[in-house]
Amino acid sequence: MVYGLVVCFLLAVGLLVALSCTARPPVTGLDDGHLRPCPPRPNCVCSEEGKESAAWIEPLHFEGTAGAAWRTLRQTVQDAGGTIQEDNGGYLWATFQTGVFRFVDDMEFRMAAAESVIHVRSASRVGYWDLGVNRKRIQKLRAQFGGTTK
Repeated sequence: MVYGLVVCFLLAVGLLVALSCTARPPVTGLDDGHLRPCPPRPNCVCSEEGKESAAWIEPLHFEGTAGAAWRTLRQTVQDAGGTIQEDNGGYLWATFQTGVFRFVDDMEFRMAAAESVIHVRSASRVGYWDLGVNRKRIQKLRAQFGGTTK
């Protein structure tokens, strides 16, 4: 009985590791000037979704100049363990790895300077449900960013 449980556990771990290693690169970047909408799975959040959507999350609000906010964002992402993949000054894409199975999650930001906000999208590359990891990561990043919430 114990042997069977150990075998099942090892098979499950092997499957998760295989999923982690075979994840396809995501489609990132802006779509018509906005962050892409989330797929119909609960492993993605985005501030540009409608507020009625389960995927909606508050954008990052800032005071001061957009340039200073962007520099703070870059540093905050790196301090939170993110690896910046692309930064063109108004769009930033970073990757984060989960602790145990090393799944890669993608986080994207879009500056909306006229609104004093930075829109955010965070999504898991694999799986259906992320146990709220992406939402929690943005909330933690928001606290470290130090912007105001409106």
